[in-house]
Amino acid sequence: MYQVDIVLKKGNNLAIRDRTGTSDPYVKFKIAGKEVFRSKTIHKNLNPVWDERVTLHVETLKDPLYVKVFDYDFGFQDDFMGSAYLHLESLEHQRTQDVTLDLKDPQFPEHNLGILDLSVTLSPKEGDIRDAVRKLCEFMQYQSMRLSDVHRKSQLWRGIVSISLIEGRGLQPMDANGLSDPYVKFRMGHQKYKSKTIPKTLNPQWREQFDFHLYEEQGGFVDITVWDKDAGKKDDFMGRCTIDLSQLSKEQTHKLDLPLEENEGVMVLLVTLTASAAVSISDLSINILDDPNERHQIMQRYSLWRSLHNLKDVGVVQVKVIRAEGLMAADVTGKSDPFCVVELSNDRLQTHTVYKNLNPEWNKVFTFNVKDVHSVLEVSVYDEDRDRSADFLGRVAIPLLHIQNGERKAYALKSKELTGPTKGVIFLEIDVIFNAVKAGLRTLIPIEQKYIEEEPRVSKQLLLRNFNRVRRCIMFLINTGCYINSCFEWDSPQRSICAFLFFVILVWNFELYMIPLALMLPLAWNYILIASGKDTRQDVQAMEDLLDDEDEDFDKDDKDSERKGFMNKIYAIQDVCISVQNALDEVASYGERIKNTFNWTVPFLSWLAIVALGLATTIIYFIPLRYIVLAWGVNKFTKKLRDPYTIDNNELLDFLSRMPSDVQVVQYRELKLDPSPSPNKRKKNNPG
Repeated sequence: MYQVDIVLKKGNNLAIRDRTGTSDPYVKFKIAGKEVFRSKTIHKNLNPVWDERVTLHVETLKDPLYVKVFDYDFGFQDDFMGSAYLHLESLEHQRTQDVTLDLKDPQFPEHNLGILDLSVTLSPKEGDIRDAVRKLCEFMQYQSMRLSDVHRKSQLWRGIVSISLIEGRGLQPMDANGLSDPYVKFRMGHQKYKSKTIPKTLNPQWREQFDFHLYEEQGGFVDITVWDKDAGKKDDFMGRCTIDLSQLSKEQTHKLDLPLEENEGVMVLLVTLTASAAVSISDLSINILDDPNERHQIMQRYSLWRSLHNLKDVGVVQVKVIRAEGLMAADVTGKSDPFCVVELSNDRLQTHTVYKNLNPEWNKVFTFNVKDVHSVLEVSVYDEDRDRSADFLGRVAIPLLHIQNGERKAYALKSKELTGPTKGVIFLEIDVIFNAVKAGLRTLIPIEQKYIEEEPRVSKQLLLRNFNRVRRCIMFLINTGCYINSCFEWDSPQRSICAFLFFVILVWNFELYMIPLALMLPLAWNYILIASGKDTRQDVQAMEDLLDDEDEDFDKDDKDSERKGFMNKIYAIQDVCISVQNALDEVASYGERIKNTFNWTVPFLSWLAIVALGLATTIIYFIPLRYIVLAWGVNKFTKKLRDPYTIDNNELLDFLSRMPSDVQVVQYRELKLDPSPSPNKRKKNNPG
């Protein structure tokens, strides 16, 4: 037995892997193919200083220490930055030596990728072999716990950076017409956002807000780049600027006028740094909601009498990730190395990896603050692969409003698109506590944007599906029109007589307050139908059948399209196809969301609609219309005078954005489990 004490000091002139001209490096140590150490990640630095210590126990000096450096990329495969070997046989015993490792890429050995500085001490360990083995096992267990603890701490953010992108002034013209189509990209570490594109202007008005997680107490940097959108070719770079967060005071909003480097123009932003929301990772034996006193305090914090206190703090969700069973074998050994990722909007935490196991037990508790009760909790299982991106094993999506508090439940894993089943189940226990008033008010402001994900691609399946969804909405309107017209044509005398009498009575007695009152009638009618056991959501079942058919044919069609060169044929008009595809999806989604509001797909939102319509009916009944219009107009005209940097929004569209479309309803629906579960699956289904 030998003990190897290593101090990972620093790196110098490491390779650039990010577009900003820097990298986010971390280091891995491996012996005999097994990872024995992983350093923390140093963000935006080509000369990182780690100063981390690790003690390794090895049985032989024949296996060299394999050192690899990677650039961390959130949500994407980490980029390789170089590797080197430290041959333990060449080290002197009982002597501390400074070692410099030249990093190389085996595929391009002539490239210089920088150096790592280490301090290494090799000491032989004598004694009984059983004692040595016992100590080795204890050390490996400690090392695993240490790595898990380091991994846990590296995920927890210490604050929130809220950036409001207001406008740009005097930007550089990039197009032949003397104008530009500017959009902005933000990056802070692994977090990325992209603004909307403002066409044909040099003084764009964005009025968008983005939130970043702050992991370092001393601050950090936000990189901002401005681009000109060009259809069919590479977008033009218009300039960049940087925000140094260490120069900004916390709990205060700062207005920044940032001139663009390398080009003309100024960006106007509002930046606010606030303390971290409650987020934590703990073991199953340590969680706040199992403590009656802690639970009572949290219930008090989100009680109705505190509805107007801190409107952004809507609630809290606690997720217990217990275990998984029957996972897919992703490795050639017939096993997997599974770990679990829990996501709520842009909040993302993960468990440790359980190696060589298809029935892993994690027993971890994750706590998130709820900013929007209409968010969807996504729990994904991946297989860790050395030197490659993780393999997907399964996923479940659970809307927070569908959760039954304290119920330990087995969820069947779905495919990546959430359209069909995959192998395995995962056991979760979830608690959601929120303030209903805050949740209702939060519904009427814009939904939080997701981090930049992979670029959308043209899909024949998706294009056809969205076309059919729009066609269904249009056919509903046509059928409604035909039904009304049939009353005029006297196709059914009884129906025409009833319609005529209803029309005369309505017109003779019509008042404006009857409009919101009439909208409440289908809501009430559908509620009665659902309460009596009748299903009003046949369209969702049709969508589920359509998605199942697409899921079966998806791979086949993709291969056929590749053989026929379909993607190459439409490459020149790809942006147009994506725009049409997305426009069809948006039109169909809003039509389905209106329908689902009246169908009570999400009862919370339907009740909220009834409250809003009832309030509108009361206001219109008691207050003359001229006063209502006058108040609306005065508010609109003076809004920018009262707050020049206010972010405009449409409350109705914000409300509808929280209601799931038919596609999302299918994606969030639970799959039925095998009716004959194994004995392990018949364990207790209660939190006790």
